[in-house]
Formats: sequence, structure tokens, C-alpha cells
Amino acid sequence: MQDRGWWLGAVLSGALVVIAGAFGAHALEGQLAPRLAAAFEAGVRYQAWHTLALLAVLAWRASHPLAGQRLAMALWAAGMALFAGSLYAMALSGAAGLGMITPVGGVLMIGGWLALAGAILRAR
Repeated sequence: MQDRGWWLGAVLSGALVVIAGAFGAHALEGQLAPRLAAAFEAGVRYQAWHTLALLAVLAWRASHPLAGQRLAMALWAAGMALFAGSLYAMALSGAAGLGMITPVGGVLMIGGWLALAGAILRAR
């Protein structure tokens, strides 16, 4: 199977989205300050959208592999880890300093979209 590691990572990220969403909605309900609850939910939301994007690019790569698709996926994966991961950690620990990591993850996710645009523009 082509891109087996990427497929595995994407489906595990999808499982984590469901776990984090359920944890946030049930175990953390009423336990966090509204600002921290919103941060946790933002992490879930961005991870979910980028997990779906990973799955879409993987499906696309199966029939139309392009140079740049893997770079986009790598940037998204790193971005999700830093963006969502820092929001999850900040919400659970209350350590506001972790919020300094979040924009780095956001920039990586944007970079993934731009890398994908570049791959499309270079495609014949």
C-alpha cells in the first residue's frame, strides 16, 4: 500500500479528534475557564479539518501523485501537532506560555496549503 505510514497517521489523528472532542465535551465540561475551553475546542476543530485534508490528499495521491503533496502533508502534520497540541496542553495545564507555540503551528498549516497550491501550479 502506497503511503501506508501517512494513512496510518491520518486515521490515528482522526481517532484522536474523536477522543479529544468527547473528552472536551464530557470530562472537561464546566471544568475549564471559558477561554481555555474555547482554546481546546479550536484545537479539536483545526485538527479535524486538517485530518480530513490529509485523507483527501492521500486519496488524490493514489491516482495522481504530484511533487509537493508530501510536503503539504508533512507541514499539516507538524502544524497540527504544534497548533492543536499546544492548545490541548494549554487548556489542560493552564500554562498560558504554551500559547506562544500555537501560531507556529498555524504558520505550518498555512504553509501546507501553499505547498499544495504550488504542487497544483507545477502539475502538467
